[in-house]
Amino acid sequence: MGHDDLPALELAFPGPERDRGVAAIVSGRKTALTGLLEIYEHAGEAVPVPGQRFSVLDSEGRPAVTIELVDVRVVPIREIDDDFARAEGRGYSDAAEWRAAHEAFFRSDGVSEYLGHTPVIDDDTLVVAERFRVAEPAAPGGR
Repeated sequence: MGHDDLPALELAFPGPERDRGVAAIVSGRKTALTGLLEIYEHAGEAVPVPGQRFSVLDSEGRPAVTIELVDVRVVPIREIDDDFARAEGRGYSDAAEWRAAHEAFFRSDGVSEYLGHTPVIDDDTLVVAERFRVAEPAAPGGR
């Protein structure tokens, strides 16, 4: 199955944040990602399951790399630990730093506009914590 036959995965919003995330996946630094369960529900999307593959898109909408999920958990945000935070590949030193960055993103104008409101983020807010492996390297012409 090629990149084009897979569901697309877009990190954050197009621009520098997405580009850094894609580069971290391609380099092997990023092996985990987190989504707000409320976003999945709003979009009418099912929570992914282990074994699913996704074509990760760059800021131009081109397939950059294929990942395969190896673990998916829906957990309260308070359960994200230091190991998972570091696996996000963004340079977080611990779960507290990870949480501050994710709370800021989840409350950002882009997410609030998408949801139609600013989500409430507290210890019980459910997130989709995913671990993955690179299944196929960067697509030709991609990253």
